[in-house]
Amino acid sequence: MLYAQKAKITLVSTALLYLAILATLLITTFYPEPVENVSVILILSVKLIPLLLFVVPVFRGDNRGYIWLSFVVIFYFTQAVVSAWLSEGDFAPVLLAILTFALFTVAMIHLKTNRL
Repeated sequence: MLYAQKAKITLVSTALLYLAILATLLITTFYPEPVENVSVILILSVKLIPLLLFVVPVFRGDNRGYIWLSFVVIFYFTQAVVSAWLSEGDFAPVLLAILTFALFTVAMIHLKTNRL
């Protein structure tokens, strides 16, 4: 539920960043090549299911859902930073770190603008 007019901007921004993270996670599963001897369905499940639980709250602008999304996004940010460090700045982990940081920040701004 949106309580403020400015919250519409943060709602759209959050939704776009959320979709960009999902797309990045999906693409990095198959590019440059999938991990051998591991089920692709298992990899996608581990990567995507925690984020897919927040589809409805993200597109509705639910404050409580945004709070929980922020907690989950911290884990993705941590994993992306570690991957970026270990790969010495590979593009995909750096992009994922930037996107997760931006999603967390925009979600917090949304909570600030959308409070009662």
